[in-house]
Amino acid sequence: MHRERFYVVGELEFWKSIVLGFTGPRIPVIPYQPRMRQLPPRILPVASAWTGIESVLSDLIRTFNLGTDACLEFGVEFGYSTAALSNFFRSITGVDCFIGDKHTVAQGDIYTDTLKRLSPYKNIRLVQSDYRDWIAHDKQSYDLIHVDIVHTYADTFQCGLWSARHARCVLFHDTMSFPAVKQAVTDISRKTGKRFYHFEESNGLGILVD
Repeated sequence: MHRERFYVVGELEFWKSIVLGFTGPRIPVIPYQPRMRQLPPRILPVASAWTGIESVLSDLIRTFNLGTDACLEFGVEFGYSTAALSNFFRSITGVDCFIGDKHTVAQGDIYTDTLKRLSPYKNIRLVQSDYRDWIAHDKQSYDLIHVDIVHTYADTFQCGLWSARHARCVLFHDTMSFPAVKQAVTDISRKTGKRFYHFEESNGLGILVD
């Protein structure tokens, strides 16, 4: 998803979390420093704030010894990250409303265009759905889940907590651009015991892993 500015958080849930964090256990944020970078063979030619992360996916999978069978993505938009992830997983499911939100450039129905753009990638399945409807019925476990939905604290926490309980590793984009996202990742780490690694490039990537 494309971002161009830093957003001020106006959510009460975010500020409650900040205050409660003063009395709770401190969560260490471990810098993620890839040992190698390599572009995957398939890159989608669209502009994206995710650009740069695709070059560390191979290192990330090796570093955390992740499986490469099933990947789930919440937040597809134009499909850049979905295509990048499809290089490394046997199957990837992308869930998105495809109508944009208050933090995205795209406003209006982009499902048909994204579906056409990703049609050459045979291991990608797109589902037009709100993340809340999806998590209400999905009981599957995944090797990796990527969360890049509307960047509020409440939505990131709800979707991210479910994801942390259904995957060994969860990625959260835009932790540098949206303080609410990073705070939600911190709280999910505290609640689940997953380690919190942080990659500061490309608008920030939070990594929660067992």
